[in-house]
Parts: sequence; C-alpha cells; structure tokens
Amino acid sequence: MLTLRQIEVIRAIMVTGSIAGAARLLNVSAPGISRLMKYSEDSLGIRLFDRCAGRYVPTPQARNIFDLLDTLHRKIEDLQSAVADLGRGKSQELCIASVPSIANVMVPRAIARLRQRFPDLGLDVNILKIEEAIDYLLLGRGELVAISSRFEHPLIEFELLASGKLLCIVPETSPLAAREKITPEEMSRYPLIGINPKDPYGAIMAGMFTNNGFDYRMNVKARFGTTVCSLVAAGLGIAIIDEFTVAHGVVRGLKSLEIDADSIFHTYIAYRKDLPLSVYAESFRDSLRQEMMSASSLKTTSKKAAQSVKRR
Repeated sequence: MLTLRQIEVIRAIMVTGSIAGAARLLNVSAPGISRLMKYSEDSLGIRLFDRCAGRYVPTPQARNIFDLLDTLHRKIEDLQSAVADLGRGKSQELCIASVPSIANVMVPRAIARLRQRFPDLGLDVNILKIEEAIDYLLLGRGELVAISSRFEHPLIEFELLASGKLLCIVPETSPLAAREKITPEEMSRYPLIGINPKDPYGAIMAGMFTNNGFDYRMNVKARFGTTVCSLVAAGLGIAIIDEFTVAHGVVRGLKSLEIDADSIFHTYIAYRKDLPLSVYAESFRDSLRQEMMSASSLKTTSKKAAQSVKRR
C-alpha cells in the first residue's frame, strides 16, 4: 500500500526523469528521495523505473500504475484546493442579522475582523427588529442574530454577548456638554427624545425615572438609536442611548454623559439549539464579542461570564 508521500515522490521522478529533479521539485534532499524510491520498489515487489541515458524511465509493467498515480495526484490537488477554499471562505456565504443598536457600529467592525480570517467569504447581513428574530432563525434565513434582550423559546439559545451601559447624549453645543455625568433628576428637566418604554433599552430608561419618582417629558419617541442620535444632534432635546450605538465617536455633534444611576444592560447572540453553528458563524460571534467588550465601559464581561449565563 503506497502512502501519499510515496505517490508524491514517484510522480515527481516520473515528471522530472531524475532523482535530483524530483528533489528540486519537492524541495527535499536527493538521498532522501532515493531511499524512499528504493523502499517503495521493495514494498511493491516490482521495479518502477529503468535507467536510460541517465534518466529514469517508467518500466512497461509500471506504466499503467503511473497513469493511475497521476490521476490520483490531480484529485489530491483538487482536494487540497477545496480545503484551502474553505479556509478562505470561497464559495461560502454567512447569513447573519442584528438589531440596529448593535448593527450600526459593532457589526461592521466585527465583519472587518472576520474578513481578515476568511477573505473570500460571502456575507448576507440583515437588520431586524427583536420580534423578527424568531422567524429569521426558525425559517433558516440565517444562522444567528445579535440581539438586545432575551426571551424564552424552546428552540432558540441565547448566549451572552457583552454588557454595557446606557448613556445620556446631548448636543455638543448644549451647556450640558461641559459635564461628564448627569443624574436622572437632572435629565427630567429637559425635553427627552426617547425609545419606546416597551423596548428593552426603553424599559431601563423609564425605570431610571419611575423608580426614583421623577416625571419626565418624552416629546419625541423613535424606534432606532441612529434616529435618536440625529434628533439630538439637531438640537431637539437630550436622549438616553446604549453605548454601542455611539461607540468610537461615529455620531458627530453629540457629547455622551455617564448617567449616575443603574443603567447596565446585556446583549446576546441568538441561534437555533438544534443546529450547530458553522465555523464562520462562530468566528463572527467571537469577533463581535471582542469588539463589543473592547468598546464597553464595563470591562468585566468575559467569555467565561458569557458561558456561565448561557442557559440561565
């Protein structure tokens, strides 16, 4: 039985017509090629080459074997090429989705990381509302969703992604822009551009005021963080927003203030329990977690913490 290495050596001698040529082709020493050639002939019990005018010529008995070896070698090369393509993501597509608060800044940065590892990988990126995540996963439209809250579902797993804080954003021209911190009581004195209290971040926002007995004026409500940021930048009020939406200073015209109250929230990766994630989806999840942990003001979130609450 010939090994793949023996097949490679025999073919190299056949192609180059010499031990020295085969050694150069395979970038190894000539004595090693000679020893392996002799061992192969002894193992098979037949002579594979004749010496003719200083060249190695296949014996008549071995010519049919060489044809098969050449075919096998080409198929091995095809296999190696296919494996290399998988390693680069060639002819593969990863379908993922995210809620807008994570998609605005974090997802593009995570995809940039993913591209470094799989430069040829195709991507289909969707922006979803939380309530759309179930259909997206169960109907097989994509492998995972980056989401801002969790809920109970028998077929969907929620894995902690990263934790963060809500911030108060004000126009950079506002007198409040000179501050670094603000209290809920102080925020209640200003027109508030808010996220619907029924949304995960909106509920945390509302709790800052109601739990402390403060009334607040929410004259403008918006569903998505990017819209809220634009309204604040236009000078229409102040707002409470998650820190990932405004990470890396991507939204101009704003100043972010820390809120002197409990404003911690958690984000998750959601995927089907009954289907394993592809290596591409796992790599995207890890890249997204790294980006969000790096951007978060809470530096204690870790992969170990993520797994500890995975099934909580």
